[in-house]
Amino acid sequence: MLAKAAQNALAKQAKSPFRFKGCLNIKRNAPHIISRPATATAALPLPASRDDVDIVALFDQPQAAQRSASTSYTGLFGHHILTTPFAFNALADSTLRRGQLLTERVLRARESREELFKVVKNLDRLSDLLCGVIDLAELIRNAHPDRAWVQSADEVYEKLCEFMNVLNTHVGLYEVLRAVLSDTDVVKSLSPEAHQTALIFWRDFEKSGIDLPPEQRNRFVSLSTEISLLGRQFLNETSSARPPALIKPAELQGLKDMGMGARLRLQAQVTNRDLLVYPGSLQAQMIMRSAPAEEPRRKVYMAANSSTQEQIETLERLLRARGELAQLVGKPSFAHMTLSDKMAKSPENVQHFLHALMDHTRPYARQALRTLSMRKQAHLNTEPFPTIQAWDRDYYCPPEPPAPPVALPPLTLGTVFMGLSRLFQNLYGISLRLAEIAPGEVWHTDVRKLEVVDEETGVLGWIYADLFARRGKPSGAAHYTVRCSRRVDDDDAEGDSRYADEHERAILRMSQEFESAHRRHFPAQEGTFQLPLVVLLCEFARPSVSRGPTVLEWHEVMTLFHEMGHAMHSMVGRTEYQNVSGTRCATDFVELPSILMEHFLSSPAVLSLFDPEDTFLTRQIGNHHEDPCRSIDTHTQILLAALDQVYHSPAALENDFDSTAALARLYETSGLIPYVPDTSWQTQFGHLFGYGATYYSYLFDRAIASRVWRRLFSHDPLNRNTGERFRLELLRYGGGKDPWSMVAGLLDDPALRCGDSKAMAEVGRWKIEDDVSVADRH
Repeated sequence: MLAKAAQNALAKQAKSPFRFKGCLNIKRNAPHIISRPATATAALPLPASRDDVDIVALFDQPQAAQRSASTSYTGLFGHHILTTPFAFNALADSTLRRGQLLTERVLRARESREELFKVVKNLDRLSDLLCGVIDLAELIRNAHPDRAWVQSADEVYEKLCEFMNVLNTHVGLYEVLRAVLSDTDVVKSLSPEAHQTALIFWRDFEKSGIDLPPEQRNRFVSLSTEISLLGRQFLNETSSARPPALIKPAELQGLKDMGMGARLRLQAQVTNRDLLVYPGSLQAQMIMRSAPAEEPRRKVYMAANSSTQEQIETLERLLRARGELAQLVGKPSFAHMTLSDKMAKSPENVQHFLHALMDHTRPYARQALRTLSMRKQAHLNTEPFPTIQAWDRDYYCPPEPPAPPVALPPLTLGTVFMGLSRLFQNLYGISLRLAEIAPGEVWHTDVRKLEVVDEETGVLGWIYADLFARRGKPSGAAHYTVRCSRRVDDDDAEGDSRYADEHERAILRMSQEFESAHRRHFPAQEGTFQLPLVVLLCEFARPSVSRGPTVLEWHEVMTLFHEMGHAMHSMVGRTEYQNVSGTRCATDFVELPSILMEHFLSSPAVLSLFDPEDTFLTRQIGNHHEDPCRSIDTHTQILLAALDQVYHSPAALENDFDSTAALARLYETSGLIPYVPDTSWQTQFGHLFGYGATYYSYLFDRAIASRVWRRLFSHDPLNRNTGERFRLELLRYGGGKDPWSMVAGLLDDPALRCGDSKAMAEVGRWKIEDDVSVADRH
């Protein structure tokens, strides 16, 4: 997950020149991060350090809540100005005025050569100024238990986003940027990172229809509003209840589940009527996995994949509006418009990737289906190799929860965090340390604070961990970058308020004070940087004195490693511009570091880091088993990625476009399990809104992460040299360098640098060897 809340992640598709993807989001050499001497891979676990002990206690002992020695009250994230919801609204007003003054400064830039050289920096500062408050508002909206704070955050979010949308289509700003990129001397003065940032602004301005005639620009704005409204409606409908399946009691004979199955049969006997089984319920899941008779499984499947005509029309109106928007800016389709600044570059290249991946996966999926067919044949005593239907998959191959590669004792939350810290120490010389929480600094007593510390340069940033389930908190796992890293010592902020009067200067102080927090000087980089603030949201069970510490299921351990991959990307990225900092990079690149983190859990050497006493016996006892149906699930994910491309192709604008017929054709031409007539699952495919035309990204990054793991880490996963190489050649750049160039350099594969159709097909041919599910992890 770039890990924001699930519903927040779905809303981050559109990017603006001011990086509203998560705002949910003088010539100088690029920042230099010094390298360290290599250390040998740890052959045996090191004894627990004091920091290790503190981390375990922090998460595993409820009575050991973080407290500060200080009795002075502060505000959220240590900002003493953020003590009340009213103060948050006041901060928004102060930020808005500063943003207006900075906008006016950029608009005057052509009056001065000196100011023209500062335009890219000032546009990035403007983006950071607004995103710093918008991202905080987005977190508060999702995590704060106080309704007054949530209401304030909603107001702040709407107010600043409205201003952001004005900037997105500001012709004057676009013309100033055009002047910058047309000035040879200015362009030559830009560092590679600054030039990349300028191009991001330029491309996103053009995506916003900035150079359209007035009438067409008005149409662009109208379509954008329509897409936003249809998208919200579509998302609401994806989770709406489907009608129940009517199951006859006799159809449940022989249920393998003796618990719930017995209760269902008893209920049917007592009521003497058909059972109403709602899709998604525990009863429905049990029937799909345990009912020997085919008919109840078919009924539940049909009910679960039904749609109303209104739901289908909502989706098709959304797809048509997107297609019209793309054609307004001169693109053949929404996919062409969206992919132009991604690694894929074009829908044709995505097809090369998906076709190559399909060719690799299909034989394994067919073999798995043949195994299921043999099971069905034996169960029903049919002719050889009966067809596996969509409702057969879970019965003949019940989904298995992920399991560690070796037998492990129960892993507590504190133990896993200790293992993460020890892993980062081995790879990067970075550790996680307990940090004090001042009164008023966090939004709930559950929140824990860690500082991320480099062994040579000191504190890199902070992670606030809000990990326990509570009423009103969003489900799932999420990574919020509340504050990005960027260089600040060359801001020339005084120039923003040159024309402000004393009254205005008083209004600006609140925003200036907010922005000036969390900074430090890095001697090795000869600059002062804003330090990142990251929040992790999860919904793990709460520890208690009576029940003891939280023990994580293996899939929860994988989730935590995944989200910490995003967090470390935010921490390690030390760029001069926030628009390219950490996870602010291409959608089809951002999951690479987080998926790679999951691979480390396949290594016994890494798992030994959970065990300071060396008691796990991880080297002797094997536990790993292969899910025989994983290839079927991967094949299905490829089909969904292909469906996403079809829905965002020029076909969506044809008068007779039918999303259900397109789904059926795709399954008929490329599927292995037959399409079921009268079903329309596409209305539950929520990622069509948030990841329209980019659903392939997770498969794409899985393939790259698998190759990086096998080539660099698998044989020696704790090697410092390898970790430093990954940090210095990829993580540090965020989105400030071409991702194809970074991947090609890591893998010593120059042919990848061009990032063309051949490169995409090559990635598709790489065997995906991870042990993680293909289910979404955003």
